Amino acid sequence: MTNPTNPTRRHTALPKAQILIEALPWLTRHRGKTVVVKFGGNAMVDAELKAAFAQDIVFLHHAGLRPVVVHGGGPQINAALDRHGIVSEFKAGLRVTTEDAMDVVRMVLAGQVQRELVGLLNEHGPLAIGLTGEDAHTITATKHRPRIDGELVDIGRVGEITAIDTGAIEALLADGRIPVVSSIARSQDDGHVYNVNADTAAAALAAALGAETLMVLTDVEGLYEDWPDSDEVISRLTASQLEKLLPELASGMVPKMEGCLHAVRNGVTTARVIDGRVQHSILLEIFTDEGIGTMVVPDDEEAGDAE
Repeated sequence: MTNPTNPTRRHTALPKAQILIEALPWLTRHRGKTVVVKFGGNAMVDAELKAAFAQDIVFLHHAGLRPVVVHGGGPQINAALDRHGIVSEFKAGLRVTTEDAMDVVRMVLAGQVQRELVGLLNEHGPLAIGLTGEDAHTITATKHRPRIDGELVDIGRVGEITAIDTGAIEALLADGRIPVVSSIARSQDDGHVYNVNADTAAAALAAALGAETLMVLTDVEGLYEDWPDSDEVISRLTASQLEKLLPELASGMVPKMEGCLHAVRNGVTTARVIDGRVQHSILLEIFTDEGIGTMVVPDDEEAGDAE
């Protein structure tokens, strides 16, 4: 049997204690707060990253936070559309969704991606419950027609969020559960089901829930200062600074950063874009002094207050 008083053993365990102590002020600050996490990108298809993501969310839950997961399913949807012989097309950073494609999107999001994620979370206990934006009118949408080159364009069954009802999510949180929300919505105007951009849905839910933080997982390190000429990541910027940058961003980043802007202008304390390719990136962002990725704060936030 190992001697518990062995000084060598105590020494090798010390870094673990230091890590826990570093997390203490962040645990104190975030305890009881709602955190909305948008799950996406490479973290959705890499087995180790998926497992690490589930561990992070369960850790947040047991640390006293109230995590809500919102997910899309881009890689899985692309693969399923290919199998059905349906061409994937994007306009203004959004997926063109025909009626045939919508059937596939709905099946993949609610029947595949959500079930897998709920299963991973529930490996750690009876915690996660899946729902879609259709359930209990959680997300209501109308047909979205983006403006491209000055003209409104029809991109099919893509929805623009018109209302959020947080009742079902609040009930699950009060019961100690982790809601996992698929980004699908129903219209009260025409009764159709719509594909809603998951970044946009996460931001809308974060604002409606009065969340402390919105976290968006991406396949990049954060928002770059001068991409593609520089890979320097902007660590922190205000809503107004972000608004000025939006017209210059690559189309794929636009919904993410627009979501961050919407969140912090509607009551969310911070919105963060983090690299989902890094294992445990959520914990690194919330519970360490350094943090990673890009953080967006309201215009009246003084430097340093958000952390």
